[in-house]
Amino acid sequence: MKRSFVLLLLCFAVKGYALNVPATTDTIPTFDTSFLTPNSTVIIGGIEVSGNKKTREYIILREMTFKKGDKILLSDLNRKLVESKQLIYNTALFVDDSLYVASQKGNVVYIKINVKERWYFFPLPYFRLVDRNFNQWWVQENRSLARVNYGLKFTYSNTTGQNDKLNLWFITGYTHQLTARYDLPFFNKSLTKGINVGVSYARQHELNYATSLDNKQLFFDTPDFIIEGLRGDITYSYRPDLRQRHYFRIGYTHQSVADTVLKINPMFYPEQRTQISYIDFAYTYRYLNADYNVYPTKGILFEGSIYKRGLDKLTNLWQISTHAIYAKSFNAKTFMTLEGIASVKFPYNPYFFSQGLFGYGNSFMRGLEYYVVDGMAGGIGKISFNRQVFKYIFHPPIRTKTHDKIPFRFYLKAYADVGYAYNPYVTNNLLNNTLLHSYGVGLDVVSIYDFVFKFEFTFNQLGYNGLYLHARNDF
Repeated sequence: MKRSFVLLLLCFAVKGYALNVPATTDTIPTFDTSFLTPNSTVIIGGIEVSGNKKTREYIILREMTFKKGDKILLSDLNRKLVESKQLIYNTALFVDDSLYVASQKGNVVYIKINVKERWYFFPLPYFRLVDRNFNQWWVQENRSLARVNYGLKFTYSNTTGQNDKLNLWFITGYTHQLTARYDLPFFNKSLTKGINVGVSYARQHELNYATSLDNKQLFFDTPDFIIEGLRGDITYSYRPDLRQRHYFRIGYTHQSVADTVLKINPMFYPEQRTQISYIDFAYTYRYLNADYNVYPTKGILFEGSIYKRGLDKLTNLWQISTHAIYAKSFNAKTFMTLEGIASVKFPYNPYFFSQGLFGYGNSFMRGLEYYVVDGMAGGIGKISFNRQVFKYIFHPPIRTKTHDKIPFRFYLKAYADVGYAYNPYVTNNLLNNTLLHSYGVGLDVVSIYDFVFKFEFTFNQLGYNGLYLHARNDF
C-alpha cells in the first residue's frame, strides 16, 4: 500500500491544475487592441453592476481591484478582472458572478459585472451531531440520537444588503442553547470598519471531563444538567484593503459544573471550583489571497491570533496560534496544498479546561478523527495533491434566474500529515510527546453555497485505517 501511495503522489505531481472558482468560468470578451501595446494604458470609463436585487452596489464595488477613472496597463487588465471576480465570489453573497469588458471607446473601457444572488434567509430545522466528527458519532457512539442537537436556526445573511448577518438559534436535545448574533462588516463610509456582537446561553446533561491515556474523550452523563454557561462578546474589525483583516474581540464567560465533576476530576477547574468567570481578549489577523477561500486551489490563506484569558492567576492563560494554507497550481487540473497549524499556551497549567489542543474543530490530523491530543504546544503539517477528475452541472427541475444550474466538481487526492503535541503533565499516553503521522487517498466534492464534502481513506501510525467523512472546509 505504501508503494502504491508513493506512485500516486508522483502521478499527481506531473499532472495539471484548474483554476477552481465554483461559479461559471467567464470568457472575457475580446476588444480592439490593434492600436495598443502591452505597455499601453487603458482607462476605466465606467463600471455597471446588474443582478444585485438585495446587495448594495457599493458592497460589490468594494471588492474590485480597480475603480472608475483608474489607468491600468493593458497587460494587467485581464489579471485584475480575474482577481476582482474571485474577490466578489468570496464575499459568499453570490452563486455565480461574471466580470468583463462590455464596450470600449479608443483606450477607454467599460466594465460589466453581473451577479446571481444566493438565497439569504434560511429558517431551517436544526439537526447537528455533538461529537467532534461524523465518524465518532457513527462508530463509537452507535449513531445515538441522544447525541444530537435539534431545534430551529434562523440565519438571515445580507440582512440589509450590506453583507451583514443575523443569527438566532433555538436549540434543544443534547445541548439546550439560545444564541443571538449580529455581524455588520462595514459601518463607516470608507467601508473599512465593522462590528460583531453576540450572546449565548447553553446547558447540557453530558460533559467531557477528561481525556484517557489512549487519547479518547471521557464523558459523564447525568439526568440533571451537569454544566451551564453564559457567554457574550463584541468584536471590532478593520479591513484596510482587499486582502487583510484585523479583529479585536473582548468577551465575558461564566460557567458552572455540578459537584460530581470534581469528584471524578478534581483538576477540571482551578482550586476544585464549581464555577468560573473570566474576561478574555483576542486579536486576530487574516490575510486572504486565494481563488476560493473555502476550497483554495491557488494562493495563500493565513490567520494568526493572540488570545488572553482572565485577569487573575486562576484563569490566566495566553495562547498564540497560526493557521496557513498555500495552494500551488501545476496546470489545468491539478494543484498541491500545504497546510500548517501551530499553537502554544503559557503559563503551563494542568487544569483540564485549559488543555484542549488538537482534535477539536479544524485542528486535527486525518486518520486520527477518533482521538484528541491535549497539551500546551504543538503543530500539524499537511500536504495534499489534488486533481479534478470530473465536473457536472445539475439543472434543477424547478429553475429560477439565480439557481438555474448547480455545478459540482470532483477532486481525487493523495495526502500525508505529520504532527506533534507537547504535554508536560501527561507523558505515558499514545499520542502526546511523540511524532504523529498518517497518509491516505480521498475524493472531495465541491459545489455552491460553500459546500465541500470529503471522503478520505486514511492509514495512521497506530496501524489502523478507515474511511472518514468530513462536511466542512479547512479554513
